[in-house]
Amino acid sequence: MRQPAVRLVRLSRVPYAELLALQERWLRRLQAEPGTEALSGTEAGALLLCEPAGPVYTAGLRGGLTPEEAARLRALGAEVRATGRGGLATFHGPGQLLCHPVLDLRRLGLRLRTHVAALEACAVRLCELQGLPGACARPPPYTGVWLGERKVCAIGVRCGRHITSHGLALNCSTDLTWFEHIVPCGLVGTGVTSLSQELQRHVTVDEVIPLFFEAFKETYKCTLI
Repeated sequence: MRQPAVRLVRLSRVPYAELLALQERWLRRLQAEPGTEALSGTEAGALLLCEPAGPVYTAGLRGGLTPEEAARLRALGAEVRATGRGGLATFHGPGQLLCHPVLDLRRLGLRLRTHVAALEACAVRLCELQGLPGACARPPPYTGVWLGERKVCAIGVRCGRHITSHGLALNCSTDLTWFEHIVPCGLVGTGVTSLSQELQRHVTVDEVIPLFFEAFKETYKCTLI
């Protein structure tokens, strides 16, 4: 039986708004009625990847930032955006791998919960391939991937009519001081880390992308086209 195919859309270092606009176009395509732009064959959607060009704080469906906090963050030189993903506030910026799978879960035989678990498994596998075998997922509300008490990968998704959007943010060489201005994901008493900090060397987004492709294909049992 042929594996489902996921179209790979790899952007370079781009503004966060550009990723959101591309995500919206793919959402419209996948949600189109049969006979218009619906996917054909075994294609299950798209894997959108980029590195944010500038600092952005995002709030999820549960909020996470008051108007006063948003104004304070903008004063630091960051963009602030409300998004439709799950979760609370987090940070995106240069040195971070953003992955937004826009997928029809029915074509992959997945449900929302297993999709979130699969994203966590991808990040765990990538960490293992980078020489960090201690990476693990934890039970809610600690969604994401952790190294001890420090989160290396945040996950927040949205799903409507079986179509997913948003996804994961993996800290490669992110400037972690940006996280000091918020309570990341609303989790008091926990920290954040990056691959560079854990490995004590500079790890770029470009370095980890091939490993992420390997982990994604292995976890989702799909081909990338």
